[in-house]
Amino acid sequence: MGTHDTDWVVIGSGFGGSVSALRLAEKGYRVTVLEQGRRFEPDDMPDSNWDVRNYFFAPKLGLRGLFHLRMFKDVFISCGAGVGGGSLAYAMTLYTPPPAFFLDRQWADLRNWHAELEPHYETAQRMLGVTDVTYDDPADQWLREYGRELGVDDTYRKARVGTYLDTPGQTVADPYFGGEGPERTGCISCGRCMLGCNVGAKNTLTQNYLWFAEKLGAQVRPEREVATIRPIGARGEDGWEVIHERTGAWRRKDRQIIRCKGVVVAGGTLGTNQLLAQARADGNLPHLSPRLGELVRTNSESILAVTVPPGQDAGLVDRVAITSSIYPDPHTHIETVIYGKGAGAMRGLFGLLVGDGTKVTRPLKLLGQIVRHPGRFLKHTFQPGWSERTIIVLVMQSLDNAIRLTARVGRGGKVKLQTAQHADQPNPTYIADANRFTEWLAERTGGIAQSSVFESLMNVPSTAHFLGGAVIGATADDGVIDADHRVHGYENLLVCDGSAVPANVGVNPSLTITALTERAMAQIPVKEGATARAPIGAAPIAGKTASGEPEPVAPLPIVAG
Repeated sequence: MGTHDTDWVVIGSGFGGSVSALRLAEKGYRVTVLEQGRRFEPDDMPDSNWDVRNYFFAPKLGLRGLFHLRMFKDVFISCGAGVGGGSLAYAMTLYTPPPAFFLDRQWADLRNWHAELEPHYETAQRMLGVTDVTYDDPADQWLREYGRELGVDDTYRKARVGTYLDTPGQTVADPYFGGEGPERTGCISCGRCMLGCNVGAKNTLTQNYLWFAEKLGAQVRPEREVATIRPIGARGEDGWEVIHERTGAWRRKDRQIIRCKGVVVAGGTLGTNQLLAQARADGNLPHLSPRLGELVRTNSESILAVTVPPGQDAGLVDRVAITSSIYPDPHTHIETVIYGKGAGAMRGLFGLLVGDGTKVTRPLKLLGQIVRHPGRFLKHTFQPGWSERTIIVLVMQSLDNAIRLTARVGRGGKVKLQTAQHADQPNPTYIADANRFTEWLAERTGGIAQSSVFESLMNVPSTAHFLGGAVIGATADDGVIDADHRVHGYENLLVCDGSAVPANVGVNPSLTITALTERAMAQIPVKEGATARAPIGAAPIAGKTASGEPEPVAPLPIVAG
Protein backbone atom coordinates (compact mmCIF):
# COMPACT_ATOMS: atom_id res chain seq x y z
CA MET A 1 0.00 0.00 0.00
CA GLY A 2 2.82 2.41 0.73
CA THR A 3 2.61 5.41 3.00
CA HIS A 4 0.02 8.14 2.89
CA ASP A 5 1.03 11.80 2.79
CA THR A 6 -1.98 12.64 4.93
CA ASP A 7 -4.99 10.83 6.35
CA TRP A 8 -7.78 12.78 4.67
CA VAL A 9 -7.88 15.22 1.79
CA VAL A 10 -10.85 17.58 1.83
CA ILE A 11 -11.56 19.10 -1.58
CA GLY A 12 -13.14 22.51 -1.03
CA SER A 13 -13.45 24.76 2.01
CA GLY A 14 -17.10 25.80 1.93
CA PHE A 15 -19.70 24.68 4.43
CA GLY A 16 -19.18 20.97 3.78
CA GLY A 17 -15.39 21.15 3.51
CA SER A 18 -14.82 23.31 6.57
CA VAL A 19 -17.03 21.16 8.80
CA SER A 20 -15.25 18.04 7.55
CA ALA A 21 -11.81 19.51 8.18
CA LEU A 22 -12.57 20.40 11.79
CA ARG A 23 -14.38 17.23 12.77
CA LEU A 24 -11.72 14.97 11.21
CA ALA A 25 -8.95 16.94 12.91
CA GLU A 26 -10.75 16.61 16.25
CA LYS A 27 -10.69 12.82 15.78
CA GLY A 28 -6.93 12.82 15.44
CA TYR A 29 -6.59 12.64 11.66
CA ARG A 30 -4.07 14.53 9.57
CA VAL A 31 -6.11 16.71 7.22
CA THR A 32 -5.21 18.60 4.05
CA VAL A 33 -7.73 21.00 2.52
CA LEU A 34 -7.37 21.93 -1.16
CA GLU A 35 -9.23 25.10 -2.17
CA GLN A 36 -9.24 26.48 -5.71
CA GLY A 37 -9.78 30.07 -4.55
CA ARG A 38 -7.44 32.39 -2.70
CA ARG A 39 -7.36 33.32 0.96
CA PHE A 40 -9.10 36.58 1.89
CA GLU A 41 -8.74 38.74 4.97
CA PRO A 42 -11.32 41.47 5.70
CA ASP A 43 -8.96 44.11 4.33
CA ASP A 44 -8.72 42.16 1.04
CA MET A 45 -12.41 42.50 0.25
CA PRO A 46 -13.11 44.72 -2.76
CA ASP A 47 -14.55 48.17 -2.12
CA SER A 48 -16.73 47.76 -5.19
CA ASN A 49 -17.64 44.95 -7.56
CA TRP A 50 -16.34 47.16 -10.34
CA ASP A 51 -13.01 45.90 -9.02
CA VAL A 52 -13.54 42.88 -11.24
CA ARG A 53 -10.13 41.33 -10.58
CA ASN A 54 -10.82 41.01 -6.86
CA TYR A 55 -14.57 40.41 -6.96
CA PHE A 56 -15.21 37.96 -9.79
CA PHE A 57 -13.66 34.51 -10.10
CA ALA A 58 -12.39 33.51 -13.54
CA PRO A 59 -8.81 32.38 -12.88
CA LYS A 60 -7.84 31.68 -16.48
CA LEU A 61 -8.61 35.35 -17.16
CA GLY A 62 -6.62 36.49 -14.15
CA LEU A 63 -9.70 37.20 -12.02
CA ARG A 64 -9.26 35.71 -8.53
CA GLY A 65 -12.13 37.22 -6.60
CA LEU A 66 -14.77 35.68 -4.39
CA PHE A 67 -17.81 35.60 -6.71
CA HIS A 68 -18.11 32.89 -9.38
CA LEU A 69 -20.69 33.17 -12.18
CA ARG A 70 -21.57 30.32 -14.57
CA MET A 71 -24.04 30.27 -17.44
CA PHE A 72 -25.72 27.07 -18.68
CA LYS A 73 -28.53 26.41 -21.13
CA ASP A 74 -31.08 25.98 -18.34
CA VAL A 75 -29.74 28.02 -15.41
CA PHE A 76 -27.48 30.93 -14.48
CA ILE A 77 -25.51 30.20 -11.29
CA SER A 78 -23.68 32.38 -8.79
CA CYS A 79 -21.54 30.91 -6.01
CA GLY A 80 -18.58 31.76 -3.80
CA ALA A 81 -14.87 31.10 -4.27
CA GLY A 82 -11.97 31.35 -1.83
CA VAL A 83 -10.90 29.92 1.51
CA GLY A 84 -14.25 29.75 3.27
CA GLY A 85 -16.17 29.06 0.06
CA GLY A 86 -19.66 30.46 -0.22
CA SER A 87 -19.50 31.97 3.28
CA LEU A 88 -17.38 34.79 1.87
CA ALA A 89 -20.09 36.11 -0.44
CA TYR A 90 -23.37 34.72 0.90
CA ALA A 91 -26.03 36.74 2.69
CA MET A 92 -25.54 34.85 6.01
CA THR A 93 -29.19 33.71 6.18
CA LEU A 94 -29.37 30.44 8.13
CA TYR A 95 -32.78 28.78 8.18
CA THR A 96 -33.94 25.24 8.83
CA PRO A 97 -36.17 23.98 6.01
CA PRO A 98 -39.89 23.22 6.13
CA PRO A 99 -41.06 19.66 6.94
CA ALA A 100 -41.56 18.74 3.27
CA PHE A 101 -37.78 18.67 2.79
CA PHE A 102 -37.27 15.92 5.37
CA LEU A 103 -40.12 13.89 3.89
CA ASP A 104 -39.04 14.05 0.25
CA ARG A 105 -39.44 10.69 -1.47
CA GLN A 106 -35.78 10.60 -2.53
CA TRP A 107 -34.58 9.90 1.01
CA ALA A 108 -37.48 9.81 3.47
CA ASP A 109 -37.43 6.00 3.85
CA LEU A 110 -33.75 5.88 4.81
CA ARG A 111 -33.91 7.64 8.18
CA ASN A 112 -36.11 9.78 10.38
CA TRP A 113 -34.30 12.85 9.10
CA HIS A 114 -36.17 15.33 11.26
CA ALA A 115 -35.03 13.55 14.42
CA GLU A 116 -31.53 12.64 13.24
CA LEU A 117 -30.62 16.07 11.97
CA GLU A 118 -32.14 18.20 14.73
CA PRO A 119 -29.11 18.02 17.09
CA HIS A 120 -26.79 18.74 14.16
CA TYR A 121 -28.81 21.82 13.21
CA GLU A 122 -28.34 22.99 16.80
CA THR A 123 -24.57 22.44 16.61
CA ALA A 124 -24.39 24.20 13.24
CA GLN A 125 -26.25 27.21 14.64
CA ARG A 126 -23.84 27.48 17.57
CA MET A 127 -20.79 27.16 15.35
CA LEU A 128 -22.05 29.74 12.85
CA GLY A 129 -23.19 32.14 15.58
CA VAL A 130 -26.80 32.32 14.44
CA THR A 131 -28.71 35.25 15.84
CA ASP A 132 -31.98 37.00 15.01
CA VAL A 133 -32.30 40.33 13.27
CA THR A 134 -34.51 42.40 15.56
CA TYR A 135 -35.14 45.64 13.67
CA ASP A 136 -37.41 46.52 10.73
CA ASP A 137 -36.17 48.65 7.86
CA PRO A 138 -38.21 50.09 4.94
CA ALA A 139 -37.96 46.90 2.85
CA ASP A 140 -39.15 44.85 5.84
CA GLN A 141 -42.12 47.13 6.33
CA TRP A 142 -43.14 46.88 2.68
CA LEU A 143 -42.78 43.10 2.72
CA ARG A 144 -44.89 42.82 5.84
CA GLU A 145 -47.50 45.15 4.37
CA TYR A 146 -47.70 42.90 1.31
CA GLY A 147 -48.07 39.83 3.50
CA ARG A 148 -50.88 41.56 5.39
CA GLU A 149 -52.70 42.26 2.12
CA LEU A 150 -52.41 38.56 1.19
CA GLY A 151 -53.60 37.45 4.61
CA VAL A 152 -50.30 35.76 5.47
CA ASP A 153 -48.95 38.24 7.99
CA ASP A 154 -48.56 35.33 10.43
CA THR A 155 -45.72 34.01 8.26
CA TYR A 156 -43.61 37.17 8.56
CA ARG A 157 -40.38 36.29 10.32
CA LYS A 158 -37.14 38.08 11.06
CA ALA A 159 -34.08 36.54 9.47
CA ARG A 160 -31.68 34.30 11.37
CA VAL A 161 -28.20 35.38 10.34
CA GLY A 162 -24.62 34.40 11.03
CA THR A 163 -23.01 37.69 11.95
CA TYR A 164 -21.80 39.44 15.08
CA LEU A 165 -24.39 42.15 15.69
CA ASP A 166 -23.16 43.43 19.06
CA THR A 167 -20.66 46.28 19.61
CA PRO A 168 -21.07 47.90 16.14
CA GLY A 169 -17.70 48.93 14.75
CA GLN A 170 -15.84 47.87 17.89
CA THR A 171 -13.40 44.96 18.02
CA VAL A 172 -13.75 42.66 21.00
CA ALA A 173 -12.32 39.36 22.19
CA ASP A 174 -13.98 36.23 20.80
CA PRO A 175 -17.62 36.30 21.98
CA TYR A 176 -18.51 32.82 20.73
CA PHE A 177 -16.09 30.16 21.93
CA GLY A 178 -14.98 31.22 25.39
CA GLY A 179 -12.14 33.33 24.01
CA GLU A 180 -10.63 30.49 21.93
CA GLY A 181 -11.75 31.94 18.61
CA PRO A 182 -10.64 35.07 16.76
CA GLU A 183 -11.41 38.65 17.74
CA ARG A 184 -14.60 40.03 16.22
CA THR A 185 -15.77 43.45 15.12
CA GLY A 186 -19.45 44.31 15.43
CA CYS A 187 -21.61 44.71 12.33
CA ILE A 188 -22.08 48.30 11.20
CA SER A 189 -25.21 47.50 9.09
CA CYS A 190 -23.83 48.64 5.76
CA GLY A 191 -25.66 46.00 3.70
CA ARG A 192 -22.50 44.93 1.86
CA CYS A 193 -22.53 41.30 3.05
CA MET A 194 -22.44 39.86 -0.48
CA LEU A 195 -19.53 42.06 -1.52
CA GLY A 196 -17.46 40.38 1.19
CA CYS A 197 -17.53 41.76 4.72
CA ASN A 198 -14.60 44.17 5.12
CA VAL A 199 -15.54 44.89 8.74
CA GLY A 200 -14.96 41.38 10.08
CA ALA A 201 -18.48 40.98 11.48
CA LYS A 202 -19.67 38.17 9.22
CA ASN A 203 -19.25 34.70 10.70
CA THR A 204 -17.45 33.28 7.71
CA LEU A 205 -16.06 29.77 7.98
CA THR A 206 -12.60 31.20 8.52
CA GLN A 207 -13.88 32.58 11.84
CA ASN A 208 -15.15 29.25 13.20
CA TYR A 209 -14.82 25.82 11.57
CA LEU A 210 -11.65 26.53 9.58
CA TRP A 211 -10.17 28.61 12.37
CA PHE A 212 -10.26 25.65 14.76
CA ALA A 213 -9.35 23.10 12.09
CA GLU A 214 -6.12 24.97 11.40
CA LYS A 215 -5.41 25.33 15.11
CA LEU A 216 -5.63 21.54 15.34
CA GLY A 217 -3.13 21.10 12.53
CA ALA A 218 -5.23 20.93 9.36
CA GLN A 219 -3.29 22.26 6.38
CA VAL A 220 -5.23 24.58 4.04
CA ARG A 221 -3.69 24.98 0.60
CA PRO A 222 -5.37 27.79 -1.36
CA GLU A 223 -5.33 28.20 -5.15
CA ARG A 224 -5.08 24.45 -5.77
CA GLU A 225 -7.56 22.93 -8.21
CA VAL A 226 -8.13 19.18 -8.17
CA ALA A 227 -7.89 17.68 -11.64
CA THR A 228 -8.97 14.13 -10.79
CA ILE A 229 -8.94 11.48 -8.08
CA ARG A 230 -8.14 7.78 -8.36
CA PRO A 231 -8.40 4.88 -5.92
CA ILE A 232 -5.45 2.92 -4.61
CA GLY A 233 -6.89 -0.56 -4.98
CA ALA A 234 -10.01 -1.25 -7.01
CA ARG A 235 -12.41 0.65 -4.74
CA GLY A 236 -10.20 2.82 -2.55
CA GLU A 237 -9.68 0.21 0.14
CA ASP A 238 -5.97 1.10 0.24
CA GLY A 239 -6.47 4.84 -0.07
CA TRP A 240 -6.63 7.50 -2.75
CA GLU A 241 -4.49 9.68 -4.96
CA VAL A 242 -5.59 13.27 -5.42
CA ILE A 243 -4.06 15.01 -8.45
CA HIS A 244 -4.09 18.79 -8.21
CA GLU A 245 -2.57 21.81 -9.93
CA ARG A 246 -2.38 25.57 -9.58
CA THR A 247 -5.78 27.14 -10.16
CA GLY A 248 -6.09 28.61 -13.61
CA ALA A 249 -2.93 26.96 -14.90
CA TRP A 250 -2.84 26.70 -18.70
CA ARG A 251 -0.23 23.95 -18.59
CA ARG A 252 0.12 20.91 -16.38
CA LYS A 253 3.73 21.41 -15.28
CA ASP A 254 2.56 22.18 -11.76
CA ARG A 255 0.62 18.94 -11.18
CA GLN A 256 1.12 17.27 -7.81
CA ILE A 257 -0.21 14.09 -6.21
CA ILE A 258 -1.27 13.58 -2.60
CA ARG A 259 -1.73 10.03 -1.33
CA CYS A 260 -4.25 9.73 1.48
CA LYS A 261 -6.46 7.31 3.34
CA GLY A 262 -9.72 9.00 2.38
CA VAL A 263 -11.23 11.87 0.43
CA VAL A 264 -14.10 14.21 1.22
CA VAL A 265 -15.36 15.83 -1.97
CA ALA A 266 -16.81 19.21 -1.01
CA GLY A 267 -16.16 21.42 -4.01
CA GLY A 268 -19.67 22.83 -4.19
CA THR A 269 -22.38 21.43 -6.44
CA LEU A 270 -20.71 22.47 -9.69
CA GLY A 271 -17.20 21.54 -8.57
CA THR A 272 -18.18 18.15 -7.16
CA ASN A 273 -20.25 17.11 -10.17
CA GLN A 274 -17.43 18.24 -12.47
CA LEU A 275 -14.74 16.37 -10.52
CA LEU A 276 -16.67 13.11 -10.19
CA ALA A 277 -17.64 13.19 -13.86
CA GLN A 278 -14.00 13.86 -14.80
CA ALA A 279 -12.74 11.00 -12.64
CA ARG A 280 -15.27 8.65 -14.23
CA ALA A 281 -14.30 9.80 -17.73
CA ASP A 282 -10.63 9.22 -16.84
CA GLY A 283 -11.51 5.62 -15.99
CA ASN A 284 -10.76 6.15 -12.30
CA LEU A 285 -14.30 5.66 -10.96
CA PRO A 286 -15.90 2.94 -13.11
CA HIS A 287 -18.26 1.87 -10.32
CA LEU A 288 -19.71 5.34 -9.79
CA SER A 289 -23.51 5.50 -9.76
CA PRO A 290 -25.17 6.20 -13.11
CA ARG A 291 -27.29 8.71 -11.18
CA LEU A 292 -24.45 11.24 -11.11
CA GLY A 293 -25.81 14.54 -12.39
CA GLU A 294 -29.46 13.65 -11.73
CA LEU A 295 -31.85 15.54 -9.43
CA VAL A 296 -30.00 18.83 -9.71
CA ARG A 297 -31.98 21.59 -8.02
CA THR A 298 -32.01 25.37 -8.24
CA ASN A 299 -34.12 25.75 -5.08
CA SER A 300 -36.82 26.73 -7.61
CA GLU A 301 -35.56 30.30 -7.45
CA SER A 302 -36.45 33.53 -9.13
CA ILE A 303 -34.36 36.67 -8.63
CA LEU A 304 -35.92 40.05 -9.46
CA ALA A 305 -35.42 43.64 -8.33
CA VAL A 306 -37.08 46.98 -7.65
CA THR A 307 -35.14 50.24 -7.74
CA VAL A 308 -36.90 52.85 -5.63
CA PRO A 309 -36.73 56.54 -6.64
CA PRO A 310 -34.45 59.02 -4.90
CA GLY A 311 -36.12 60.08 -1.68
CA GLN A 312 -37.60 56.65 -1.01
CA ASP A 313 -34.27 55.07 -0.16
CA ALA A 314 -33.66 56.55 3.31
CA GLY A 315 -32.35 53.76 5.56
CA LEU A 316 -32.69 51.16 2.80
CA VAL A 317 -29.14 49.82 3.05
CA ASP A 318 -28.65 50.33 6.79
CA ARG A 319 -29.00 46.62 7.54
CA VAL A 320 -27.55 43.21 6.82
CA ALA A 321 -28.29 41.79 3.38
CA ILE A 322 -31.44 39.84 4.33
CA THR A 323 -33.58 40.75 7.32
CA SER A 324 -37.04 39.15 6.91
CA SER A 325 -39.30 36.93 4.83
CA ILE A 326 -42.88 35.77 4.26
CA TYR A 327 -44.62 32.71 2.83
CA PRO A 328 -47.38 33.70 0.35
CA ASP A 329 -48.21 29.98 0.21
CA PRO A 330 -46.77 26.96 2.06
CA HIS A 331 -44.28 26.19 -0.73
CA THR A 332 -43.04 29.70 -1.56
CA HIS A 333 -40.62 31.85 0.43
CA ILE A 334 -40.02 35.55 -0.35
CA GLU A 335 -37.06 37.56 0.97
CA THR A 336 -35.89 41.09 0.28
CA VAL A 337 -32.15 41.48 -0.23
CA ILE A 338 -29.80 44.47 -0.30
CA TYR A 339 -26.41 44.67 -2.05
CA GLY A 340 -25.36 47.93 -0.43
CA LYS A 341 -23.11 50.66 -1.76
CA GLY A 342 -20.51 49.57 -4.29
CA ALA A 343 -22.43 46.82 -6.08
CA GLY A 344 -23.30 48.77 -9.20
CA ALA A 345 -21.86 46.15 -11.53
CA MET A 346 -24.85 43.95 -10.69
CA ARG A 347 -27.12 46.39 -12.53
CA GLY A 348 -26.11 44.65 -15.75
CA LEU A 349 -27.81 41.45 -14.59
CA PHE A 350 -31.26 43.09 -14.56
CA GLY A 351 -33.63 44.60 -17.13
CA LEU A 352 -37.22 45.82 -17.11
CA LEU A 353 -39.74 43.35 -15.69
CA VAL A 354 -41.41 40.90 -18.06
CA GLY A 355 -44.01 38.21 -17.46
CA ASP A 356 -44.16 34.54 -18.38
CA GLY A 357 -43.32 33.29 -21.84
CA THR A 358 -40.83 31.37 -23.94
CA LYS A 359 -37.35 31.91 -25.31
CA VAL A 360 -39.04 33.71 -28.21
CA THR A 361 -41.80 35.68 -26.51
CA ARG A 362 -40.01 36.92 -23.41
CA PRO A 363 -37.34 38.91 -25.32
CA LEU A 364 -40.16 40.40 -27.38
CA LYS A 365 -41.95 41.35 -24.19
CA LEU A 366 -38.77 43.03 -22.94
CA LEU A 367 -38.50 44.99 -26.18
CA GLY A 368 -42.13 46.00 -25.77
CA GLN A 369 -41.42 47.26 -22.25
CA ILE A 370 -38.52 49.37 -23.49
CA VAL A 371 -40.61 50.85 -26.33
CA ARG A 372 -43.55 51.64 -24.03
CA HIS A 373 -41.44 52.94 -21.15
CA PRO A 374 -38.28 54.55 -22.58
CA GLY A 375 -37.91 56.88 -19.60
CA ARG A 376 -38.05 53.96 -17.18
CA PHE A 377 -35.49 52.11 -19.29
CA LEU A 378 -33.11 55.09 -19.36
CA LYS A 379 -33.40 55.61 -15.60
CA HIS A 380 -32.65 51.93 -14.94
CA THR A 381 -29.69 51.99 -17.30
CA PHE A 382 -28.04 55.28 -16.43
CA GLN A 383 -29.33 56.79 -13.18
CA PRO A 384 -26.59 56.64 -10.51
CA GLY A 385 -26.93 54.90 -7.17
CA TRP A 386 -28.56 51.68 -8.43
CA SER A 387 -27.18 49.41 -5.71
CA GLU A 388 -28.02 51.83 -2.89
CA ARG A 389 -31.65 52.16 -4.05
CA THR A 390 -32.40 48.62 -5.20
CA ILE A 391 -34.23 45.86 -3.34
CA ILE A 392 -33.47 42.40 -4.70
CA VAL A 393 -36.48 40.08 -4.55
CA LEU A 394 -35.39 36.50 -3.83
CA VAL A 395 -38.10 33.85 -4.15
CA MET A 396 -37.53 30.15 -3.37
CA GLN A 397 -39.85 27.17 -3.54
CA SER A 398 -39.76 23.67 -2.05
CA LEU A 399 -41.56 22.04 -5.00
CA ASP A 400 -40.22 18.83 -6.54
CA ASN A 401 -38.59 19.83 -9.82
CA ALA A 402 -35.12 19.39 -11.24
CA ILE A 403 -32.68 19.67 -14.09
CA ARG A 404 -29.89 17.27 -15.07
CA LEU A 405 -26.14 17.71 -15.53
CA THR A 406 -24.59 15.68 -18.32
CA ALA A 407 -20.88 15.30 -19.01
CA ARG A 408 -19.42 15.73 -22.47
CA VAL A 409 -15.79 14.73 -22.95
CA GLY A 410 -13.94 17.25 -25.07
CA ARG A 411 -10.48 17.70 -26.43
CA GLY A 412 -7.74 16.31 -24.21
CA GLY A 413 -10.25 14.28 -22.21
CA LYS A 414 -11.55 17.35 -20.35
CA VAL A 415 -15.15 17.02 -19.20
CA LYS A 416 -17.60 19.83 -19.84
CA LEU A 417 -20.92 19.87 -18.00
CA GLN A 418 -24.16 20.63 -19.79
CA THR A 419 -27.73 20.94 -18.50
CA ALA A 420 -31.04 19.42 -19.55
CA GLN A 421 -34.51 19.89 -18.10
CA HIS A 422 -36.17 17.06 -16.18
CA ALA A 423 -38.69 15.49 -18.57
CA ASP A 424 -41.59 15.26 -16.10
CA GLN A 425 -40.85 17.94 -13.51
CA PRO A 426 -38.87 20.73 -15.20
CA ASN A 427 -37.30 23.55 -13.25
CA PRO A 428 -39.49 26.68 -13.42
CA THR A 429 -38.36 29.63 -15.51
CA TYR A 430 -41.08 31.90 -14.13
CA ILE A 431 -42.71 32.12 -10.69
CA ALA A 432 -45.95 34.09 -10.63
CA ASP A 433 -45.67 34.90 -6.90
CA ALA A 434 -42.28 36.51 -7.55
CA ASN A 435 -43.58 38.77 -10.29
CA ARG A 436 -46.69 39.68 -8.31
CA PHE A 437 -44.71 40.91 -5.33
CA THR A 438 -42.19 42.73 -7.54
CA GLU A 439 -44.97 44.55 -9.38
CA TRP A 440 -46.68 45.40 -6.08
CA LEU A 441 -43.45 46.74 -4.57
CA ALA A 442 -42.70 48.87 -7.63
CA GLU A 443 -46.21 50.37 -7.53
CA ARG A 444 -46.04 50.89 -3.76
CA THR A 445 -42.72 52.77 -3.94
CA GLY A 446 -42.93 54.36 -7.38
CA GLY A 447 -39.91 52.26 -8.31
CA ILE A 448 -38.76 50.37 -11.39
CA ALA A 449 -39.53 46.64 -11.45
CA GLN A 450 -36.87 44.42 -12.99
CA SER A 451 -36.37 40.82 -14.09
CA SER A 452 -33.10 39.01 -14.36
CA VAL A 453 -31.83 39.52 -17.92
CA PHE A 454 -31.34 35.76 -18.14
CA GLU A 455 -35.05 35.25 -17.53
CA SER A 456 -36.18 38.02 -19.87
CA LEU A 457 -33.72 37.41 -22.72
CA MET A 458 -33.22 33.61 -22.54
CA ASN A 459 -36.07 32.29 -20.37
CA VAL A 460 -33.41 30.93 -17.99
CA PRO A 461 -33.74 31.23 -14.19
CA SER A 462 -30.97 32.42 -11.89
CA THR A 463 -29.93 30.80 -8.63
CA ALA A 464 -27.45 31.32 -5.83
CA HIS A 465 -28.40 27.95 -4.34
CA PHE A 466 -27.42 25.25 -6.84
CA LEU A 467 -27.92 21.83 -5.27
CA GLY A 468 -27.86 18.10 -6.04
CA GLY A 469 -26.35 15.86 -8.67
CA ALA A 470 -24.59 13.56 -6.18
CA VAL A 471 -27.58 13.02 -3.93
CA ILE A 472 -28.33 10.62 -1.11
CA GLY A 473 -30.03 7.40 -2.21
CA ALA A 474 -30.58 3.90 -0.84
CA THR A 475 -28.47 2.21 -3.54
CA ALA A 476 -26.33 3.19 -6.52
CA ASP A 477 -29.49 2.92 -8.62
CA ASP A 478 -31.11 5.63 -6.49
CA GLY A 479 -28.29 8.07 -5.72
CA VAL A 480 -24.54 8.65 -5.70
CA ILE A 481 -24.04 8.42 -1.92
CA ASP A 482 -25.62 6.52 0.96
CA ALA A 483 -27.30 7.97 4.04
CA ASP A 484 -23.88 8.53 5.64
CA HIS A 485 -22.56 10.38 2.56
CA ARG A 486 -20.30 7.48 1.46
CA VAL A 487 -20.04 7.09 -2.31
CA HIS A 488 -21.74 3.87 -3.39
CA GLY A 489 -19.22 1.35 -4.68
CA TYR A 490 -16.15 2.85 -2.99
CA GLU A 491 -14.48 3.01 0.39
CA ASN A 492 -13.23 6.11 2.18
CA LEU A 493 -14.81 8.45 -0.38
CA LEU A 494 -17.49 10.89 0.83
CA VAL A 495 -19.45 13.77 -0.67
CA CYS A 496 -20.30 16.57 1.79
CA ASP A 497 -21.62 19.71 0.16
CA GLY A 498 -24.66 21.05 -1.67
CA SER A 499 -24.45 18.32 -4.30
CA ALA A 500 -25.57 15.77 -1.68
CA VAL A 501 -28.82 17.62 -0.90
CA PRO A 502 -31.65 15.43 -2.24
CA ALA A 503 -34.50 17.95 -2.60
CA ASN A 504 -35.29 21.63 -2.96
CA VAL A 505 -34.79 23.14 0.48
CA GLY A 506 -37.11 26.07 -0.14
CA VAL A 507 -34.97 28.36 2.05
CA ASN A 508 -31.33 29.41 2.02
CA PRO A 509 -29.50 26.03 2.24
CA SER A 510 -26.20 26.81 4.01
CA LEU A 511 -27.38 25.68 7.45
CA THR A 512 -28.71 22.43 6.00
CA ILE A 513 -25.42 21.65 4.25
CA THR A 514 -23.62 22.31 7.52
CA ALA A 515 -25.98 20.07 9.52
CA LEU A 516 -25.81 17.24 6.98
CA THR A 517 -22.02 17.34 7.07
CA GLU A 518 -21.98 17.42 10.88
CA ARG A 519 -24.02 14.22 10.86
CA ALA A 520 -21.81 12.58 8.22
CA MET A 521 -18.64 13.36 10.16
CA ALA A 522 -20.20 11.99 13.36
CA GLN A 523 -20.29 8.54 11.69
CA ILE A 524 -16.50 8.44 11.14
CA PRO A 525 -14.60 6.67 13.94
CA VAL A 526 -11.75 8.24 15.88
CA LYS A 527 -8.33 7.55 14.37
CA GLU A 528 -6.80 4.40 15.78
CA GLY A 529 -4.51 5.28 18.67
CA ALA A 530 -5.78 8.86 18.91
CA THR A 531 -7.74 10.50 21.69
CA ALA A 532 -10.81 12.31 20.40
CA ARG A 533 -11.43 15.88 21.45
CA ALA A 534 -14.89 16.94 22.51
CA PRO A 535 -16.48 18.46 19.39
CA ILE A 536 -16.48 22.22 19.55
CA GLY A 537 -20.03 23.53 19.52
CA ALA A 538 -21.75 20.22 20.26
CA ALA A 539 -22.79 21.59 23.66
CA PRO A 540 -23.97 25.13 24.48
CA ILE A 541 -21.10 27.59 24.28
CA ALA A 542 -20.68 30.39 26.75
CA GLY A 543 -21.02 33.56 24.75
CA LYS A 544 -23.46 36.38 24.41
CA THR A 545 -24.44 35.88 20.77
CA ALA A 546 -23.97 32.21 19.95
CA SER A 547 -25.96 30.91 22.90
CA GLY A 548 -29.71 30.81 23.09
CA GLU A 549 -32.53 28.65 21.83
CA PRO A 550 -32.02 27.22 18.33
CA GLU A 551 -34.62 27.70 15.64
CA PRO A 552 -37.08 24.79 15.49
CA VAL A 553 -36.88 22.54 12.44
CA ALA A 554 -40.54 23.18 11.55
CA PRO A 555 -41.30 26.66 10.16
CA LEU A 556 -43.63 29.21 11.69
CA PRO A 557 -47.34 28.58 11.08
CA ILE A 558 -48.38 29.20 7.50
CA VAL A 559 -51.69 30.69 6.44
CA ALA A 560 -52.38 30.17 2.76
CA GLY A 561 -53.37 33.22 0.76
